[in-house]
Parts: sequence; C-alpha cells; structure tokens
Amino acid sequence: MTAPVVIVAHWHVEPAGVDAVLACLPELAAASLNEPGCLGYEVLRDADDPTHFVLVERYADRAALDAHLGSVHYHRLVVERIRPLLTDRRVSTMQPVDVSST
Repeated sequence: MTAPVVIVAHWHVEPAGVDAVLACLPELAAASLNEPGCLGYEVLRDADDPTHFVLVERYADRAALDAHLGSVHYHRLVVERIRPLLTDRRVSTMQPVDVSST
C-alpha cells in the first residue's frame, strides 16, 4: 500500500504581486482538486501578514503528487505566474502519522 503525501508550502509574495497571486488561486485550487489523486487542497493566508500564504495539499501517493507537479495548470499558474512574484518559498513534503491509540 502506498502512503499519502501532504505538501505544506509557504509562499511569501512581494506586496505588489498579492492581487495577481490571489487571482490565480481559485483556478489553481479547482484544477488541482480535479486531479484523480488529489485528496485535498487548502489555501491559508496569514492573518498578520497578508503577503504570506500557506498551501496544504493532500495526495493519495507520491505518483499523484508527481502528476500534479507535471500538470499543465501547475506549470502555467505556479511556475510561470506565481513563482516570479514570490520573495520566499518553502515546501515541505510530509506523511501523516497515525496517532490513534490501539
């Protein structure tokens, strides 16, 4: 059985680029959620720093994540339009930990 993968991405956007990033996010989230292996896609914005976004993405496995990273919409929206507006980008690839008691 393959393990689910969770991506936690911190994006810091140059102030002049915030509106452009916000304009891309609905399409990015919708297209990502339509991918067969995407289990969840959440966009958060820092309440104290409006230039800081956190994306929490859930994929069925590493193959689903790789498919996402190779998708046309990821390349067009993230690579070409959003990344040039970022002042900092940190991405962590995580796996869920079962903390249920047995």
